[in-house]
Amino acid sequence: MDFSELNLSTQLLDALHEMGLQTPTPIQERAFSVIMAGSDVVGIAQTGTGKTLAFLLPVLRLWKFQKHRFPQTLIVVPTRELVVQIVEEVEKLTTHMNVVVAGVYGGVNMRVHKAVVESGLDVLVGTPGRILDLALHGPLKFKALKHLIIDEVDEMLELGFRTQLNNIITLLPEKRQNLLFSATMTPEVEAVIDKTFNFPTTIEAAATGTPLENITQLGYRVQNFNTKINLLRHLLQDRETYHRTLVFAPSKRLADVVFEQITADFPDEISVIHGNKSQNYRFESLRKFQESEHRVLIATDLVSRGLDLTEVSHVINIDTPDLPENYIHRIGRTGRADKTGTSITFTTEEELPFLEAAEELMQYRLEQLPFPEEVYVSEELIVEEMPELRVANVQVKLDTTVPGAFHEKKKKNTKVKMTRRELTEHRNRSKVGRRKSWDPSKKKKRKR
Repeated sequence: MDFSELNLSTQLLDALHEMGLQTPTPIQERAFSVIMAGSDVVGIAQTGTGKTLAFLLPVLRLWKFQKHRFPQTLIVVPTRELVVQIVEEVEKLTTHMNVVVAGVYGGVNMRVHKAVVESGLDVLVGTPGRILDLALHGPLKFKALKHLIIDEVDEMLELGFRTQLNNIITLLPEKRQNLLFSATMTPEVEAVIDKTFNFPTTIEAAATGTPLENITQLGYRVQNFNTKINLLRHLLQDRETYHRTLVFAPSKRLADVVFEQITADFPDEISVIHGNKSQNYRFESLRKFQESEHRVLIATDLVSRGLDLTEVSHVINIDTPDLPENYIHRIGRTGRADKTGTSITFTTEEELPFLEAAEELMQYRLEQLPFPEEVYVSEELIVEEMPELRVANVQVKLDTTVPGAFHEKKKKNTKVKMTRRELTEHRNRSKVGRRKSWDPSKKKKRKR
């Protein structure tokens, strides 16, 4: 089917046509009628399945112009990059509508966001902390809210936003529609659903753990991190093949290390993005990668969550994630929609259990490639690979037979506990003992 078969308005159909979209993805098709019916929805969909449009299209179809300027739809997401991305999608879809959308997130002066909210809006997209600040200390009111959408909720909980999310929910009107979309279903996500949703309909575009058919999954067994850097440098020499590559690093520090190690070999070709970078730096890195000014983007799991990176040819995992769901999320950055892609994962001996867990979840085995002979195998380890230095818990016995080392306190130095009465009597006796007898002959005569 195509979008014209859905109950979409002419304005939305025209916008989709201008965006070059004709056919809905499975989750967009399955979610549309359920959301239009007013039911709470839990959508489980892997990255690249089009879940953003899955909730935007029916919600915007249900939108009606109101004289008041309080938000009718609240979309809560974990990162500022995802805020910007969803705002852009709403703006594209509402080109021929009078919908006002705004995005709010940390790192921007509160006065700016207060002014935006006060001017009136229909759709508000934001991170939990800034939304809560505007609601508690600013002009944000939810009395006209009809739809609550929580996107990438698993990542939101992993980032520690559970308290803020719960506080936001307590401020919302009870009569509303709840929509939740996530790449994975965890016990924490289920707890949010049980507390917030009313008999939700679950829509699953692909079962958790199912490998994406459009992705060729390859792997290398690598000795250590520095050898991984050498292998990455070797692969990226093929600029024609690796023309749009997303590299995942396990931490912010190691993302910087990877960037510093290889940027000299590929000047003006690589960007890096993670939580310690400034907002402007992150946006600029994304822009350069999206507009093909740079062909390589180095990122961490947390900051890349939910980003719509189009036409990624390769995903290279510097490390093998310890959680199999994170592996699936990473590789889903390529092979999106009807495109094909390739994922390459570097695995050390210590990371083999992580790889086996991912393969067991997917019921799929990666093709292991022979290690290139021309790549130098380093023996140098980084701090994270160093064995932990453990000091034995040795009990030292003190020899009390050594003369002079220990001695009993003198009797006069020992403390004796007394009652208050005994202490008073003791002090009186001491005063009497110190009192001298008076001799009249020794009385000093007063000088006249």
